[in-house]
Amino acid sequence: MNMKVCNGLRRALTKARRPSVATSRSVGGAGVYGVTAMLRHAAQTTALGMFVGFAALPTARADEPSPPIKRAISDEAATAVSQMGKTLLARDLTITARTISIYLDQSGQPLHIFHTMKITVRRPDRIAVEFTGDDGKHDLFYDGKSASVFFPDSKKYATIPASGDIPSALNEVATKLDVDFPLGALFADFPDKVLLGDALAAWQVGTATVDGIECRHLFFSQKSGIDLELWVEKNAAATPHRLVVTYPLLQGQPSFVAEFTSWKIQPPLSDSEFTFEPPADVKKIGPTPAVASGTKGSK
Repeated sequence: MNMKVCNGLRRALTKARRPSVATSRSVGGAGVYGVTAMLRHAAQTTALGMFVGFAALPTARADEPSPPIKRAISDEAATAVSQMGKTLLARDLTITARTISIYLDQSGQPLHIFHTMKITVRRPDRIAVEFTGDDGKHDLFYDGKSASVFFPDSKKYATIPASGDIPSALNEVATKLDVDFPLGALFADFPDKVLLGDALAAWQVGTATVDGIECRHLFFSQKSGIDLELWVEKNAAATPHRLVVTYPLLQGQPSFVAEFTSWKIQPPLSDSEFTFEPPADVKKIGPTPAVASGTKGSK
């Protein structure tokens, strides 16, 4: 897969902790753009702090290479994630999810931003997502040739050329439109390898019932400094039902929670599911974040 999308789930899920910048709803006294800037500053500050900390340590001699990091991944976790990866490779899927992004605002108060999503996927290069949440509503479409984001409340949309697999297109949307889909890594070519490839340690915490279904509760400690918990069905399908991502290195330890309320393997989906046809009364906006930010107050 295109690792620019998530760097082992890092980017796709890191961006999940902030609301989409494509809306101007105020959050805790600060607009969405202020929240976005705050979180980016927090990430930069964390990186700087890590650099300073490492700089203060004694420098290792050239003839004393650092010992390799020993990975500790249990057989239970590896098997469950492998089974989940096979389930996610279904060609046509429709998924619904509830998500919560939790982080500190500029005054240090914890905020909880809720969303619901309907996700329609046709591998390898089609996806459509309907977002409805506390920070507004928008729809995302990728048809294999272009990606579009539509803001029905403000009657505006943006379209950019895009190609390749689903994660590649979502990376283009995040970069050029500054609109994120935090669950994109689940639709990578090999989602199990993405998850395990960044794991320093992974194990089964226990079992739990989620919406009446017995699930394995798995924990992953990532090289990228992220802690991830995953609840998958305790069977050969290992369908995911809950995901929690925590960022312990950032101020306030922001987190992202997703609960999947429905997974359906569909008959072949038509191209029309993923094609955006702008209504006659909507306005096209520019593809860059700078241009999009000029629409602040209208979305």
